[in-house]
Amino acid sequence: MFETIEKLPADPILGLTAAFNEDSNPKKIDLSVGVYKDESGKTPIFAAVKRAEKLWLGEENTKVYIPPPGYPEFNTAMQPHILGAGHQALKENRVRSVMAPGGCGAVRVGAELLNRSRSGATIWVSKPTWNNHGPLLGSAGLKIKEYPYYSDKTHGVEADAMLSVLRKVGKSDIVLMHACCHNPTGADLSREDWQAVARLAQKQGFLPFVDCAYHGMAEGLEEDGYGARLLAESVPEMLIAYSCSKNFGLYRDRIGALLVVAADAGRADAGLTHVNNIARAMYSMPPAHGGAIVKTILGDRELYRVWKEELDGMRVRMNSLRALFADTLAKKKAPRDFSFVKSQRGLFSMLGLKKEQVQRLRKEFSVYIVESSRMNIAGISQKNIEYLTDSILAVL
Repeated sequence: MFETIEKLPADPILGLTAAFNEDSNPKKIDLSVGVYKDESGKTPIFAAVKRAEKLWLGEENTKVYIPPPGYPEFNTAMQPHILGAGHQALKENRVRSVMAPGGCGAVRVGAELLNRSRSGATIWVSKPTWNNHGPLLGSAGLKIKEYPYYSDKTHGVEADAMLSVLRKVGKSDIVLMHACCHNPTGADLSREDWQAVARLAQKQGFLPFVDCAYHGMAEGLEEDGYGARLLAESVPEMLIAYSCSKNFGLYRDRIGALLVVAADAGRADAGLTHVNNIARAMYSMPPAHGGAIVKTILGDRELYRVWKEELDGMRVRMNSLRALFADTLAKKKAPRDFSFVKSQRGLFSMLGLKKEQVQRLRKEFSVYIVESSRMNIAGISQKNIEYLTDSILAVL
């Protein structure tokens, strides 16, 4: 049977990690995979996570399966964490949520629910979008189309072009939005943009699907939740896929959540039965450890304070690295203006380099960025900024 299978090319991002690990250049810089790194280049474990793990290990008395929805305390805490305490949809009891294996699991379970609701439905994604959105959504049976999002000229959101296309999206379609820290561009919607999208969702009747992978890493927890919360107030139905990988540092523990917002409590309950059925068929039971850590942190006032301080510190550091990068290139009189990097948010920015320039960075200077010229801001440090900017200047 397997004689018909041919070897696939390496994943465009994970393949870079393998190449970086094999590179013997002592000056090598990894700006590819989307993980947070500190000044030393390490991805640390949150102090709040360490403390929560210690507490949980003292309480845990069994390794029996947890049910498909996950820990009840996790879901009870995550709903107001994502939507905000006192949100109208929560007051109306029309929100249900489940634990999922990371943000990827949440997106895939949501896609399966949408395809089960309307087989072969069209889902619109931003151009560009996270490279794994296509496989996760398409393999569930959804048809994928793109709406304009990012301008290579202005390095910002093409709001008018985006809204022009969304005005033609019908009520049987789904529109996928990034809550904040857009991957791969770092260019986020303004509040005015979100309000325009909400009005269109009301008018056109399409279902919003918000992917929230970097909550708290753009402007703050409250600010970053604006778009998802506004949509949940504005439309009767929507989905939110949430990842705890970045903002809790729980990458390998694979913990996320899927929120189903329905028109009323009865439909929300019906939706939850289908989500549980999908999860049962896909992975049976969710992994427990990450969910236990998150529910412990969200349920403890002191741990939550410590966690939030750490998250705030990450965000401030990344924004300072953006300024350091752009200002250093400006001081070196780069032939191009990189000031746009300072106005973007999250882990990523697209530098607008040509494919050949990206390849030269890797081959000649051991600087690893994705072929689209997406750069992980967190890979910059005080130690490597001079070498990094000199390398970029050399290929410009």
